[in-house]
Amino acid sequence: MKTVTPIFRIFNVEKAKEFYIDFLEFKVDWEHRYEPDLPLYMQVSSGECVIHLSEHYGDCCPGSAIRIAVANIEYLHERLTTKQYKHARPGLDHDDKSLSITDPFGNRLHFFEPQP
Repeated sequence: MKTVTPIFRIFNVEKAKEFYIDFLEFKVDWEHRYEPDLPLYMQVSSGECVIHLSEHYGDCCPGSAIRIAVANIEYLHERLTTKQYKHARPGLDHDDKSLSITDPFGNRLHFFEPQP
């Protein structure tokens, strides 16, 4: 086994891009639709973190959660809070070196800085 790629259910492409691209600063690697009016399936990434986002009904359930290791949790927290995104203002747990954010579709992203 090598890597895991989580799939998160989304319901609105614009909201997904506002959250993952504009707020979290992931980039869109690719997008796929079988037809122009069919659901979107896309890959977003930031560094080594890769997430698939799907509008397809049967791919996954909303409300999933993942943990993402980061090198500097304080820097991530500062970057995110500076943006003053109206739908998420994540707090930093200094003891645990972590912060959690819920996307517009109920999926939870738990960022943490691995401790020695």
